[in-house]
Amino acid sequence: MSTTFAATSSSNMVSFVFRRPADLLVTGSFARQSWTPATALGTRKILSCHLAVATEVSSSSSTDSVAEEEAEAAAKIGARIRVKSPIKIYHVMKAPGLDLCGLEGVVKQYVGVWKGKRISANLPFKVEFILPADGEEKPIKFVAHLREEEFEYLNSSD
Repeated sequence: MSTTFAATSSSNMVSFVFRRPADLLVTGSFARQSWTPATALGTRKILSCHLAVATEVSSSSSTDSVAEEEAEAAAKIGARIRVKSPIKIYHVMKAPGLDLCGLEGVVKQYVGVWKGKRISANLPFKVEFILPADGEEKPIKFVAHLREEEFEYLNSSD
C-alpha cells in the first residue's frame, strides 16, 4: 500500500496520513473521488436500516390479568409461611450462611407487579423473618426474597 501525505493548515503544517491502494493513486477523475472500500471493489452496497417503532397497546385482557395477579398477591400479604426448600442466605451480618429451611416468616410485599405493570421479578415475594439471637436482647429481623415454590402457607391456628 502506498502512503500519501497532505499538508493542510498553514500555521501548524499538520500532515495527515491516508492509506490508499496503489491503483487508486492515478491522476484522473477517479483519483479525486473519496475512497471507500466499496469504491475500491468497484461496487456500491446500500445499507438500509429500518426502524420499527412499536407501542404497547394494552388490551383489556392483559390489564385484567395484571389486576387479577395483583389482587391474588394482595390476599397473600400478611400470611404466615414456612420455608420448605434449602436456601442459604449471606446478607444477614449476625448470622452469615444462614439456612432458611424450616424457618417461619410473614409475607410483607409482592414485587411482581409495579405501578400496574408486570415486571420480571424472579423472586417476587418479600418475606420478613425474626430470628432469636443467642446473647442478644433483641431478635434479628431480616428480609429475604423468595419464590412461591420455596415456601408453604401456614394456617392461622399453627
